[in-house]
Amino acid sequence: MAPSYMLLDQRSYHSAGPHLMKRDLSVTHAQAVTLGVMGAYVVVIALLWNLPYVRWSLWPFKMLVIAFHEFGHAITACCTGGRVKSISLDPHEGGVTHMSGGISAVTLPAGYLGSSIIGSLLIFAGFDIVASKVASIVLGVCFLLTLWWARKDWLTIVTILLAVGLLVACWFIAHGQALKWVVLFIGVMSALYSVWDICDDLILRKVNTSDASQFAKRYGGSSQCWGVLWSFISLAFIAIAIVAAIAAFRESFSQQEKDSQHFIPTR
Repeated sequence: MAPSYMLLDQRSYHSAGPHLMKRDLSVTHAQAVTLGVMGAYVVVIALLWNLPYVRWSLWPFKMLVIAFHEFGHAITACCTGGRVKSISLDPHEGGVTHMSGGISAVTLPAGYLGSSIIGSLLIFAGFDIVASKVASIVLGVCFLLTLWWARKDWLTIVTILLAVGLLVACWFIAHGQALKWVVLFIGVMSALYSVWDICDDLILRKVNTSDASQFAKRYGGSSQCWGVLWSFISLAFIAIAIVAAIAAFRESFSQQEKDSQHFIPTR
């Protein structure tokens, strides 16, 4: 009886194996729509980024992802024994984090890679409404920390308050359905900004005061090489986020809405 049982078990495993593999690699209708929206976001962002005048429509989101960049510097400084003095945003030059101490080998790339990681996590969460709600709560905590560090910079304060207001408002639209698409957009914007910022600073303009330039001065190599490496890492984060989301969130739009109604429900 035992050998027969084992044989039956093996047959069941082999017959189920291809089915499970097909299910894991397939893309559901909801996921296909989400990927299509992501593609549309990429095209729209690329166009608005470079067209005169209309590029200002992205300005609030640019300020937000710059805040993510500075938050990456700040949080890694704190985690490596440093102290953050202040964070400030500039509408023309970007942002700056004033800090002392910390491990520069970690804090310098943390701006580019930090905004990329945040963007990738938001892309992952943007495939599901409940995950987007959780992501917005985590973002709220990050925003509170950033507000504390930037309490003397009015532009940072206004940018973060507007972002919080947008996220809160989206909670009340169709049980958070709008929140999913806003979180996805911010994620795509942040992840793309990280890659674009590296290319813009190191290839198009060759800024001598970029994070990669400072990293190269301290640890050797060229800023362009470090920038290319960080760009590939950022793109890898995005790819991992998409694959993980496809594997994790397979519910239909209607099922996502039902699940959302039971997680901090809103009307």
